[in-house]
Amino acid sequence: MSPARDRQDSVPLYRRLLGYALPYKAMFLVGVVGMVLMAATAGTFTALMKPLIDDGFVGRDAAAIRYLPFAIVGVFLMRGFANVLAEYGMSWVSQRVMFDLRNAIFQRLVALPTSFYEHNTTGKLISKIIFNVGQMAGIVTSTVLTLITDSLTVIVLFGWMLYLNWKLTLLFVVLLPITTAMLRYMSKRFRKTSHEIQASMGEISQVTQEAAEGQRVVKAYRGEAVALHAFAAANDRSRRQVMRKVAVSAIGMGLLQLVGAIGLAVVIYLALATGQISAGGFASYVSAAIWMMGPTRRLAKVNEQIQTGLAAAHSAFELLDEPIEDDSGTRELKQVRGDVEYQNVSYRYPGTDQEALRNVSFSIKAGQLVALVGASGSGKTTCASLLPRFYRVEQGALLLDDVNVNELKLANLRDQIALVGQEAILFDDTLRNNIAYGTRAPIDEARLQDAVRAAYVLEFAERLPDGLDTRVGERGSRLSGGQRQRVAIARALYKNAPILILDEATSALDTESERFVQSAMQQLMKGRSTLVIAHRLSTVEHADRIVVLAQGQVVETGTHAELLARDGVYAGLYRSQFNAPAN
Repeated sequence: MSPARDRQDSVPLYRRLLGYALPYKAMFLVGVVGMVLMAATAGTFTALMKPLIDDGFVGRDAAAIRYLPFAIVGVFLMRGFANVLAEYGMSWVSQRVMFDLRNAIFQRLVALPTSFYEHNTTGKLISKIIFNVGQMAGIVTSTVLTLITDSLTVIVLFGWMLYLNWKLTLLFVVLLPITTAMLRYMSKRFRKTSHEIQASMGEISQVTQEAAEGQRVVKAYRGEAVALHAFAAANDRSRRQVMRKVAVSAIGMGLLQLVGAIGLAVVIYLALATGQISAGGFASYVSAAIWMMGPTRRLAKVNEQIQTGLAAAHSAFELLDEPIEDDSGTRELKQVRGDVEYQNVSYRYPGTDQEALRNVSFSIKAGQLVALVGASGSGKTTCASLLPRFYRVEQGALLLDDVNVNELKLANLRDQIALVGQEAILFDDTLRNNIAYGTRAPIDEARLQDAVRAAYVLEFAERLPDGLDTRVGERGSRLSGGQRQRVAIARALYKNAPILILDEATSALDTESERFVQSAMQQLMKGRSTLVIAHRLSTVEHADRIVVLAQGQVVETGTHAELLARDGVYAGLYRSQFNAPAN
C-alpha cells in the first residue's frame, strides 16, 4: 500500500474510532482542560527561569527572591492537578470506549451467520476482542492525551523561544523537513509490522485454545511436542515482529534526538558567540529547548501507537462490517401446528462446486417423527440446518405451516424449534441455567422439574453438591458425556417448542440411560413435529417416516418395515449395522 493511500485510509479509520469517544465528550473535555493546563505550566516554568537568573541570582532583587520559590511551587501544584484531570479523564473515556467496542464486536459475532464461523478460527476472533480492542482504545484516548498535551506544550515553548530570540529559534525550523521524512518512513514500517503482530497474536490465541480444548487428545496421543512446536513457532513469529517494530522505534528515536541535539548545540554556540541574550534569558531559552525535547520525542513516538491502533482498527472494523444473518422476513406465526415441507430443496455451500442437497422433497405432518438416515456426507445435517435457517434455502422452498421460512422473522422461526446436536454444548454456568438457557422470562420451576425428570437429569443432579445449582464447568467439563447429553435434551424439553431437531441426541448415553430417555422422548414428542438425524438405525425403527439420503438426494422413503421389505439402500445400511442376513 502506498503512503498516500495509507494516509487516505487512515483518516476515515481514525474518524470512525473517535466516534466511539463522542458520547463521552463531557469527560473528554475535562481531560482536555487538564492538558491545556499542563502545557501552560510548562511554559510558565521555563519563563520563570529568566527572572530567577536575572533578578534573583544576578540582580539579587529581594522581591524576586521572595515570590519566585512560591511561584515555582504553585506552578507544580497546578501541574499536578492538571495531570490528574488529564490522566483520569482520558483513562475514563478509554475504558468506556473499550467497553463499547468489545460489546459492539461481540454483538456482531453472535449475529453473524453460521457460514462465517466455518471460515474463521475462534482464536483469531477472540484476539480481536481482547488484543485489538485494547490497541484501538489507546489511540482514541492516550494518544490524544499525548497529541494535545505535548503539541500545546511544544507550541507554548516554541512561542516563548521566539519571544526570547526569534533568529536563534528559526534554526530549529530548518530541521523540520528532516524530521518529517524520518517520521513518514517510521509510520510506514509501524503500520506494516503492526498488522503482522496482530496476525501472530491471533495464531497464538488459536494454538492455545486448541491445546486447551483438545488436552485429552494431546495427552492420549503424546502430542505435547506437536503442541509446543506449534505454539513456539507462533510465539517466535510474534517476538520477531515486535522486535522489528522496537528496532525501527529505537533507531528512529535515537536519530530524531540526535538531530534535535545538533540543533540545540548550534543554538548554544551562536548564543554564546553573539552574546545578544542575557544570562537569565539564555537559561530560560535552553530550559525551554530541553523541556521541548521530551514532548517532541513523545510526539514522534505517538505515531507508532497510532499506526498500531489503526492496524488493529482495520482488523476489528472488518469484523464489524461483516454482514449479519439475513433477517429480511416480515411475517410471524402465532400458533404453529408444526407442518414442515421440503419442496425440491437444493443447497450448495459457498465456494464449492458440488451441491450438498439436490431436489430434496419430503414432509413432516404435525406431531410426526421423521428420521433422516444415510451414510456420512449424505446431506442429513445440511438438510436439518436449513429448517432453523442456519443456511438459507436459495433453490426450492422450505415451508412451515405453508409459509416459506425465508418469509419469517428469524426470532419467530427459531422460537418454534428446539435443537439437540451431536455435541452437547453447555456453558460454564449452573445446570439450572443451562437447561433454561435463552429464556427471556423467569425460570418456570414446574416446567424445569418436568424436563429434568423426563431427561433423567435428576438421576445424577441429586448426587451433585448443589444439585441443579451446581456449575458444570467450561463446556460441561465436570459432567460425563452422557450427563451432558441429558442436560441438552432437558434444555430442548424445557423450551417446549412445537418442532424438535435431534441430531443423534442419544448417541452419548449409556445403554440404561438411553432406554429411559427414549421412553420419555416417545411420550414428550407426542404433539410435536420431530426431525431426527440418525446414525444408529435402532433409534428410529418406530419413526412415522424414514427418509434415506445418498449424495444429497432422497433415494428412499417409508417406514422401517416398508424399507426393509424393499431391500434397498436402507436395508443395506441396516444389515451392515446389525449383520442381519438379506431376505
